[in-house]
Amino acid sequence: MFKIVRREEMSEGTVVLNEIEAPLIARKAKPGQFVIMKANETGERIPLTMADSDPEKGTITVIYMVVGKSTALFKTLQVDDAYQDVIGPLGKPTHLEKVGTIVCVGGGTGIAVLHPITRALKEVGNHVISIIGARSKDILILEDQMRAVSHELHVCTDDGSYGHHGFVTDVMKDILDNKKVDLVVAIGPVPMMKFVSKITKDYNVKTMVSLNPIMVDGTGMCGGCRVSIGGKTKFACVDGPEFDGHQVDYDELMQRLQAYREQEKQCYDEFCRLNR
Repeated sequence: MFKIVRREEMSEGTVVLNEIEAPLIARKAKPGQFVIMKANETGERIPLTMADSDPEKGTITVIYMVVGKSTALFKTLQVDDAYQDVIGPLGKPTHLEKVGTIVCVGGGTGIAVLHPITRALKEVGNHVISIIGARSKDILILEDQMRAVSHELHVCTDDGSYGHHGFVTDVMKDILDNKKVDLVVAIGPVPMMKFVSKITKDYNVKTMVSLNPIMVDGTGMCGGCRVSIGGKTKFACVDGPEFDGHQVDYDELMQRLQAYREQEKQCYDEFCRLNR
């Protein structure tokens, strides 16, 4: 069992932070890697990229948005409750090297995934410019944490309630117009990563994205997390989750993510009905 030692509700309760006792995972976890979690014996296996890890405390931190039955079940767990299973670290860690100026772009809960990567890229000597965005100020997460691990931080909201009124791509394009950028790292909703990659391709700037497709076993056995990268099939669990953003077939990825949307909604509605 993996006990929750800290819990925080963010973004009006739709996003939840859990710090979890997992000493063996915390000892080996690196930026960009993920875990697979299950709340109880009948629960679904959910992949979540770690937002942080502390080998001295023996804990890992995950941040998730409540979007379906399993994440709604996760939200019912309180401090001192425990997940039945947490498996990891899985996936390839982020490749870290000093390349120069890096723009890190995060949207929604993707900011949680971006945070440890941004910190690590800064620690190896890069000049890091971060851009984070959300639909509104109320659902923006980790602003202070991202500011602490960046040389510059730009904040965007779709509705203009805070920071730049517009999309993260607006600010990124302005930076690309005025500075030499050596690498862009983009993590967030698939449409955001798609348009970031489309813009950076025009500027010939290498771009890395982190993909979170449908995943089952997380070890390359089932093929459920297959994605098309440069016309070839890759598995996000063992070949990723990070890939060259210019090579990803985003339309196929979005189509596959929608495959079970109707069933997911039915399960979520039933869970909510039974747990009113």
